[in-house]
Amino acid sequence: MVNSDKYVLSAKKVGAEFVGTFILIFSAPAGPIVNQKYNGVETLIGNAACSALAVMIVILSIGHISGAHLNPSVTMAFATFCKFPWVQVPAYVIAQVLASICASFVLKGTFHPFMSGGVTIPSVNTTQAFALEFIITFILMFVIFAVATDPRAVGQLAGIAIGGAVMLNILVAGPLTGASMNPIRTLGPAIAAHQYDSIWIYLLAPTLGALAGAGVYNIVKITKEEE
Repeated sequence: MVNSDKYVLSAKKVGAEFVGTFILIFSAPAGPIVNQKYNGVETLIGNAACSALAVMIVILSIGHISGAHLNPSVTMAFATFCKFPWVQVPAYVIAQVLASICASFVLKGTFHPFMSGGVTIPSVNTTQAFALEFIITFILMFVIFAVATDPRAVGQLAGIAIGGAVMLNILVAGPLTGASMNPIRTLGPAIAAHQYDSIWIYLLAPTLGALAGAGVYNIVKITKEEE
């Protein structure tokens, strides 16, 4: 007998993940696009705030429904370290990718012809760009794993902590790589703008960085037996 309630619950989680990811991918490139259109009115701090605030409000609004991964690299890291069921990974990743593409085309229609401002393209060489995206995603995932999986962390402040990590990373790496930290932050805008320069960096480095960040937190965290 099919448990219909289970499928309804799963659909709600995936739906919430789609909406949350749409909000993030609409908001994060919007700052750079507005910067391009209005001669830098947002500034780097404004760009960082757009992404950080979007992450914070989405986590606070749907974190209790879907977990608010908003990022295939985060979903993969959670699944790899047994904090999320692998069976749900494909649905989450598909929802995240579709939300990114939809949000990016909404941005394109709204801000045309300035969509290129929202694309993440390195201004440094390939090695530097890969290293930066790896490191900043490592930092982000380390913080996410700390506040989302450790019962000793203050879970109510997860949105603030993770949003703060996003803002810090953009202030550090934004001018150099766009500070993607998320394959779909790059993928959707790249598809909408038809700009695929160095896209492999933004697909691979955040995924490896997220796995490393989650793994390192698992190593350093204190278990109940060690208290």
